[in-house]
Amino acid sequence: MAAPVAQEELPILEAVINIRNRLTALKKDRGEFIKPADVNSLYQAVIKQVTRLNEVRDEQQTYNNRLDTTMADVFNLLSLFFMTIGKTNECPATYSQIASMRQILDHMNESGVYNESDLNPFHKRIAELRQIIKSDEENKRHPKAMVTLLERQLKDCDAILKALQDSLSVISPELIPIHERLVNIRRQLVALTAKDKLKHTEVKPLLEELRKIDSKRVDGKFLGPNGTIPTSQAACSSLLEECFDITQEIKAQDESKHVADSLKPIFDRLTGIRRELEGFALTHRWSLRETDLWNYTLSLQEIDKMRVDGKFVDLEKNVPQGQYALLYLLRRCYGILHRLLLSSEPVSEELVPIANKLSTVKKCLNEVLKYGGSFSTRDLYPYQLALYQIDSLRVNGRFHGADGSIPEGQAIIMANLNECHELIEMLKEQLNNEQDEEDEEDDEDEEDLLDEEEED
Repeated sequence: MAAPVAQEELPILEAVINIRNRLTALKKDRGEFIKPADVNSLYQAVIKQVTRLNEVRDEQQTYNNRLDTTMADVFNLLSLFFMTIGKTNECPATYSQIASMRQILDHMNESGVYNESDLNPFHKRIAELRQIIKSDEENKRHPKAMVTLLERQLKDCDAILKALQDSLSVISPELIPIHERLVNIRRQLVALTAKDKLKHTEVKPLLEELRKIDSKRVDGKFLGPNGTIPTSQAACSSLLEECFDITQEIKAQDESKHVADSLKPIFDRLTGIRRELEGFALTHRWSLRETDLWNYTLSLQEIDKMRVDGKFVDLEKNVPQGQYALLYLLRRCYGILHRLLLSSEPVSEELVPIANKLSTVKKCLNEVLKYGGSFSTRDLYPYQLALYQIDSLRVNGRFHGADGSIPEGQAIIMANLNECHELIEMLKEQLNNEQDEEDEEDDEDEEDLLDEEEED
């Protein structure tokens, strides 16, 4: 239960709620592009409240009240706004990514199902985010309060990641291949529990492999070379038993209901969220504004909080059938959401249409260059026209916003524009070389014809 808000913090809470309302209203406005000036104004307002909060709080004490949760919402949403205006490589934009990582790592820690390859991307991303924060701190681009907050959040993620890494390090080398295979089998089985129509043939090979792994045990122990008994038996044995339990649940699904009626609304909601997020994963370059992810973040957090001791329960506090399916969908949604955050490019949404057009032109030109085939100068005209239209949008070499500002993403767009021009020149050169070769062949044919006439 959240702690009460202290009297001296109430004015700060009121101000933060007001900022959240303004951010929410700005997010809903699809009539025009989000202006960096509006985002910066709200950002400065948040920093002012953080500074006030630091003045009335003891740094050594841990707090968790309504002000903290509201502040977390504001920073998460503000982070998505920074990504929307293309400031992806500035530290405020990292907040939502760190929060997303924290959710996934917490679930991995809870399930105990992961291997070395699962943790490596998190090690890499934490290092990248730490570098962004460090760079902003050195350049004094953002206030100390913001940097401190993010460093603390990143430190928490690092601590969870280290705990996960330490738990893997106790697995003996002889059992690592078995452990990794069991992790993968469990993932496949859990994915099957979330399918509407399950074929028995999909489960059979996995069950056979589980039995094969189980047959390697002697008196319930996995043996190493020369009959030795490696350490960390419990990790592999418990994972093996859990895999067998999931196969039993899958079998029960065949004989009864897929998910209990009491959990069906949650299952349907998660299925819908997953479908929409996967749609964004395919079309995000054209259809996604990063702030759109906010509603999905809230929905997933709301569903996650429904669990009691890690399980979804009904009104009578019973644990109905379908737990694996719901947890799979929940964690899958968190994973897609995290990938969407990572895929955000440092280009303002105002320049996204230009970036998309260039991306398409570049892809087409690369395909023509790669696969060749017969084409003429006329075939290149549509691409040249598209590049000319984009070039003509620049004023003094830069792309400007509707309000005269210079949106983020200039360097990326210019690099792609120059690359497209280079590809056009390469194709023209290729076309000229082919024409020269044809001319040479025509000259040779003409000479051969003249020689034949002289001989006659």
